[in-house]
Amino acid sequence: MVFSLGNSFRTVPLDQVISLETLLQPMVPRPDATAADVIRHLMNESTHPPMYFVLAHWWMQLFPPDREGFLSLWVARSLPAVFGVLAIPATFGLAWLVFGSCLVAHCAAAMMALSPYGVYLSQEARHYTLAALVVIASLACLVLALRHLQRRSPIPLWLCLGWVGINTLGVAVHYLFSLTLLAETLALLGLWLLPWKTVRAKLTHLPQAAQQLGSNVWRLGVIALGTFLGGLVWLPEVTRSHGSDLTEWIRFDWDYPLSFINPFFQLLASWVTMVVLLPIEGSNWLRIVPFLLVMLAYIFWATPRLVRLFRINWQWSSPPSAQSSRLLAGFVLATILLLLAGSYLLGKDLTRGARYNFVYFPAVMVLLGACLAIAWQFPLQRAPDPFRSPPPATSGQRFVVIVLTVALLSGLSVVANFGYQKYYRPELLAPVIQQQSQAPVLIATSHETHVQTGELMGLAREFLRLETTPKQRPHFLLAHFDRDRRLAQTTLTQVLAQTPRPLDLWTVNFKTVGESLVVPADCAAQMTPPRWVNGYSYQLYRCRDGS
Repeated sequence: MVFSLGNSFRTVPLDQVISLETLLQPMVPRPDATAADVIRHLMNESTHPPMYFVLAHWWMQLFPPDREGFLSLWVARSLPAVFGVLAIPATFGLAWLVFGSCLVAHCAAAMMALSPYGVYLSQEARHYTLAALVVIASLACLVLALRHLQRRSPIPLWLCLGWVGINTLGVAVHYLFSLTLLAETLALLGLWLLPWKTVRAKLTHLPQAAQQLGSNVWRLGVIALGTFLGGLVWLPEVTRSHGSDLTEWIRFDWDYPLSFINPFFQLLASWVTMVVLLPIEGSNWLRIVPFLLVMLAYIFWATPRLVRLFRINWQWSSPPSAQSSRLLAGFVLATILLLLAGSYLLGKDLTRGARYNFVYFPAVMVLLGACLAIAWQFPLQRAPDPFRSPPPATSGQRFVVIVLTVALLSGLSVVANFGYQKYYRPELLAPVIQQQSQAPVLIATSHETHVQTGELMGLAREFLRLETTPKQRPHFLLAHFDRDRRLAQTTLTQVLAQTPRPLDLWTVNFKTVGESLVVPADCAAQMTPPRWVNGYSYQLYRCRDGS
């Protein structure tokens, strides 16, 4: 939100006590801010490409600030929601292009609309729904190119240029879009090598195959070269972000033996939540346990049926759509392999961030739509399967209705914040601070990057929503450290020595060198209600004048 306004986090003072208004100053829209300011601050302070942020900047200029003069949260979140809605007809179009069936397209669009994972992406004031839209467009170009290769007709120039433009746009939206490009290449290559018995023959007669493809060889080369040059402009930024503290959280941790299997379980969790996610997050175990059991039962019930439907689709698709369907399946498989390779070979565990699965999420929805379309047309016990006996009989249409209903309920659980809970829950912590405090409040955190600034800004916004008076509002301290956490401890000690008493000090996500924070003798740690708040660990210290 700050970068989209064309503002900077660096205007927030560090190592000194600041007011709530000063902390939230970067959230104030500036009439003179331009797209150039957005790009400049983003390149200097973050690790993201600027395309979405520039679009968000123009979008935000269409709306007035909220009553406090800050950027409206609704405005910031509405643009990704719009992109998420646009992904529904886009998925319909991609599914129709692949299968030539309105039934498949309707089923795929329905799953895109109801998928809890899709709802989660659309809720975030981030660029992932726009990135998913570009993935859909790039996959559509891939399918069209495959059709021309099948017919041995030249790929049209408009398609070549459009595909290069879409791919270049995708990298400008998110750097991980490059995984989509690599997976498309691997999927196309893998489809050409199928069946595997002819791999040696095809590789041996590669010159003849190239001659048969004719002009499409150099057209594919131009597409690849154009895409590479379009993405090359971001290479310095990608290199810089690779060693940034902002990406340290995805570093693969080899210190724990079980961490080796984490990527597999994290990927599995992402696959499951694309279809089902009942209210299983929170602290109320009386609610969580029943829903968890229902969710597990549903997974064990639906998975063999979906797998069987997928195998039917793979085996019995009509010739025009069979290759395209297999291309999408190969694309999904290639993307998963690339994510695992990034974890184990490059030491970057991208599976930790569920949002990064946007790179293949639309393809999964299209393939799932094909499976539901088969179930809708045939009773599951009659659908042809040459490999194994069917699972217990279930009406195909009833199965589709159940899958869509569970997806709807799962999406609603995300809306209610019982699934894909937000990483930071300041709306839970702010009332605790307000209710437990008996003196002027100072909220302190150790500061490493603008992430910590954002954590406190969320708290500050909640105090505004609680309609506190200026005298009731807390003050804040961002104690900066660079590698050496003792600097933050030293800064806090110096500030407390100069701050009048009485004072209620709340440390929030304060990283210390030892097990506990060192505070002055007149500051005593207090017992606070044992409430776990997502994203925030906190402690109250009451500082009283010894006299």
